[in-house]
Amino acid sequence: MDNLARLKLRTGEPDEAILEDCLESAKAAIMSRRYPYQEWPDELESRYLDLQFRCALAIYNKQGGEFETAHTENGVSRSFGSEGIPQELLMEVTPMAKVTT
Repeated sequence: MDNLARLKLRTGEPDEAILEDCLESAKAAIMSRRYPYQEWPDELESRYLDLQFRCALAIYNKQGGEFETAHTENGVSRSFGSEGIPQELLMEVTPMAKVTT
């Protein structure tokens, strides 16, 4: 099952464009972590596909409350960090750099 199908299953979102946008944002976040000092390749490495799904799900779930720092309503409390994707997820990315001589 690809990441778009997984997101549709998990979220129930009928608009694929929203899910594809979440996946693209997740991919960009992973690629910028993976390749901080060089151009990104076109494709995400297969080992980061599950991470892309989890990051996209985090992005999707924060819709309407982007970067919220605190919110309480009817006994439900929400608070987010200053980032759109939890740092715990992005810490799974191993940065790649080249050494030049």
